[in-house]
Amino acid sequence: MTTAEAGIFPPEFADLEPFSDWSIEQDDDRYQKRLSSSMSEMQALYDALVPRAPAAMEYLDQFDLKDLPDSALRLLWLLYSLTAVSFAVDIFKQPKIPDSGSAYITFVREPRP
Repeated sequence: MTTAEAGIFPPEFADLEPFSDWSIEQDDDRYQKRLSSSMSEMQALYDALVPRAPAAMEYLDQFDLKDLPDSALRLLWLLYSLTAVSFAVDIFKQPKIPDSGSAYITFVREPRP
């Protein structure tokens, strides 16, 4: 069975496969994805993931952060994307931070587990 057939997330979270393009390793890349996405795309991710987030966190808690299997790591990255879009969906109502002018966030160093 190939990875595409098996999915990139643990089998318990196969319903989240349509959002696999949001499973992004680097924070800056997640931010760029948010900026280039429509509100309807972010709302769809938000609506699908918010009810599943507690189960996903419980699933991830069974592993040591430094020893996550690949599928669990991709699920973690998906949860990170939920964090990135939640501000846009809940507060800003747009991908970009309002009234920020030309300000831009650039991450020069990514935290490592």
